[in-house]
Amino acid sequence: MAVLDRAAIPTVLDLGIGNTPLLRISRPDLPGSVEVHAKAEWVNPGGSVKDRPAARMVLAALASGAFRPTMTLLDSTSGNTGIAYAWLGAKLGFPVRLAVPASIGAERRRILEAYGARLDLTDPLEGSDGAMHEARRILKEDPAAYFYPNQYDNPENWRAHYDTTGPEVLEQTAGLVTHFVAGLGTTGTFRGTAARLKEARPGLRAVSVQPDSPLHGLEGLKHLATAAVPGIHDPALADAELTVSTDEARAAAREAARADGLLLGPSGGANLAAALRVARAEAEAGRAAVVVTVFPDSGERYLGERWWREG
Repeated sequence: MAVLDRAAIPTVLDLGIGNTPLLRISRPDLPGSVEVHAKAEWVNPGGSVKDRPAARMVLAALASGAFRPTMTLLDSTSGNTGIAYAWLGAKLGFPVRLAVPASIGAERRRILEAYGARLDLTDPLEGSDGAMHEARRILKEDPAAYFYPNQYDNPENWRAHYDTTGPEVLEQTAGLVTHFVAGLGTTGTFRGTAARLKEARPGLRAVSVQPDSPLHGLEGLKHLATAAVPGIHDPALADAELTVSTDEARAAAREAARADGLLLGPSGGANLAAALRVARAEAEAGRAAVVVTVFPDSGERYLGERWWREG
């Protein structure tokens, strides 16, 4: 592992993060006046949308001195943010310790371990909230030893999307985007991107997406009515709220593989299902629309899960 050097702190662009492709999704029932597009976030070096906020939180803390070379990065994660922390730690030279639900998929666990992250496995029934509580318990035991980014409450999370994802969508759609659809986990992607798009396009409709029940299989998403609500969440940004079932999201992911040649994770399937729902409603109303969503990661991280063989 390299030695962390605050005098040589890179930028997000130096790390190769962002400027991900915008892919068009076609369906036979959608007229040409209604478009659906999605950001392919698996192109980021860590393989997910979480590279954006993770790098922003780490680099901001290094620049301010809140994260010092003697400290270990500690946070909770359901997988992708942890992977982003882990590869950043390997590249920049800091140790990483993560509280992770024991139900994490084998592929994501192997990636974390390959990067050298230390994992504290938590009760799978408590999900991401249980992992968050464990990270805070560890922090309380020795606060001087850790830098705790606290992805759920850190404003650098959503600012990363305000400064990168939002402007990219505007450029890639030539400013014609009419709807932005995204799932809520930490809520950073939705808040930052929607805020930036609404500034540029005051008529834009932002649609948030959540699982339809507390017990769900949509990794990375939260059922906010029954979960700890992230401190960065801004519910006022959503013009509409949609819920997606685990089965619907998985079916959308399987359809994307067979109809579009795209491997999506469960949250990408949920975002696609919701975006198509929005697009079809606009088509039925006879309105033109450019609907943009986010594919947070690749389905390659979930191929060991049984649902791929269903349907």
